[in-house]
Amino acid sequence: MHTIVLATQKGGSGKSTLAIGLALAAKQAGFTVRLIETDPQGTLSNWQRRRSTDDLVVEPIYHAADIAPRLKMLADSGLQLAIVDTAAGLSAATTAAIRHSDLCLIPARPSVADIEATVSTLSVARAWKRPYSFVLNQTPIRGQRIDNAATALAEEAALDLAEVLARPLIVMRNDHQDALASGLAVSEFAPNGKSADEIRGLWRWIETRLELEATTNVLIDQVISAAHGMLQIAAEQAADETTALAS
Repeated sequence: MHTIVLATQKGGSGKSTLAIGLALAAKQAGFTVRLIETDPQGTLSNWQRRRSTDDLVVEPIYHAADIAPRLKMLADSGLQLAIVDTAAGLSAATTAAIRHSDLCLIPARPSVADIEATVSTLSVARAWKRPYSFVLNQTPIRGQRIDNAATALAEEAALDLAEVLARPLIVMRNDHQDALASGLAVSEFAPNGKSADEIRGLWRWIETRLELEATTNVLIDQVISAAHGMLQIAAEQAADETTALAS
C-alpha cells in the first residue's frame, strides 16, 4: 500500500478538495482507495454525508498513536492507496501521518503567506526523510505571480523546480467548491471540464512519481462475470441434453 499525505500549516490551501479529487482519480484508474481524515473540522466526513454512494470510504483518525497501526491494518487487508487529509498547522497526528507517508504533498496558493507556511511541513518531511512535492493550488489561469511562487518554493527547498513541484498547477475554478457542496469529486461534477483534467493530470504525475500500478480489479470482475455466464450456458445445455435423453 502507498500512503499520500496532504499537509501544510496554512488553512484554506485546498487540502481536502485535492484529497477528494485525487481519491476519485485513483479509483477511476483502478486503485482501491481509502480517505483518512485527521482534521477534526471534518470536511471529508461532511462531504461523505452529502454523497449518495458509499464507493469512497472516509475514515476519521484523530489520535497520532492510532495512525501507524491503522495504516498497517489497511495495508495487510490489501488496500492499495490511503490518502490522508490533515488539519492546518503541525499537530502530532499530522507529524505521524507524514512519518508514515510514501509522498507528502504540500499544497500552497501562489501567495507569500502560503509559501512561508510550507516551511514547517517541509522540515518534518525532511526530518523523517519522506519524499515530498509542492502543489500550487488555487492559482490564477496565468500571470507572473505563478512563476514567482514556483521559483520561491524551489528556492525554499534548495532543489531544482522540476524535482519539487507537482504538475499540473491546479487553477482556481468554481467546479471544485461546487463539487464539494454536492458530495462529488470534481471529475464527477464536471467530468469534461478543465478542473477535472487537471486533477487527473496530477494523479498521473503521482503515479509516475511513485511508480504505481493498479491491480486490474475491473478486468478481474469482467473475467469472473464472463466465467459465470459460461457456466450458466453450460448448465442450461446440460439440462437440455438430460431432458432430450429422458424423452
